[in-house]
Amino acid sequence: MSFLTLTMTLVFVIIPLILSKTLKLGLEKDTLIATVRSIIQLLVVGYLLQFVFDSENFLYILLMVGLMIGAAALNARKKGASIQGITWKLVLTFCFVEILTQGILLGLKITPATAQYIIPISGMVIGNSMVLGILFLNRFTAEMASRRDETELILSLGGTPKQAIHRQLITSIQASTIPTIESQKTIGLVQLPGMMSGQIIAGADPIQAVMFQLLILFLLLTTAVITSSMLGYLSYPTLFNKRMQFLDRQLEENR
Repeated sequence: MSFLTLTMTLVFVIIPLILSKTLKLGLEKDTLIATVRSIIQLLVVGYLLQFVFDSENFLYILLMVGLMIGAAALNARKKGASIQGITWKLVLTFCFVEILTQGILLGLKITPATAQYIIPISGMVIGNSMVLGILFLNRFTAEMASRRDETELILSLGGTPKQAIHRQLITSIQASTIPTIESQKTIGLVQLPGMMSGQIIAGADPIQAVMFQLLILFLLLTTAVITSSMLGYLSYPTLFNKRMQFLDRQLEENR
């Protein structure tokens, strides 16, 4: 694909801009910002990845993964601003997911320990973990705010913070993992994943492309459940003080 061809694909940006303007959706600014950022970021990353792949230096791989984790945490923390220390909780969660998944892949020699495999897979894992973290935090803070009276009632009856938060926590974890689970139920029927399609377009054996895609799907399933669960159990204690009182003002100030 040439830069001229790439320019022609901007028609797919113009269409939503026209619709947004016509229907007064107010999405023009965000659409333009997202388009410009995606172009700049992907071009920069493309040249950066070429340098990292050519150098074959493990330090550069770690720096790239660290950059992904940092950017993901900074983006996701906006939805959890009401939770004390949410940034380091996100970083810890993303690091755990990354170490676990890469540890299994490299430890069992499922994938080679090269930048060409580690960085793209890490990007998919961390990116999915970020989206799941945003979904969880958005739902969790909303559940806590809407069920404030229920939480305080359980506490007043002698319940612990874990008991008072249990329903909201489980509901939020379930809600944030539903998109991942449901998408896997219809994979191949409703949608053909980008990774598999890209490999097939590049001329790879379709069966090999399917095998790699299944690997990613299984990784994302693990990522979804671990991210939501770990983030939930790291976050809820900060919504209570040492006297086991619910800090509802903390949620209210950041809504």
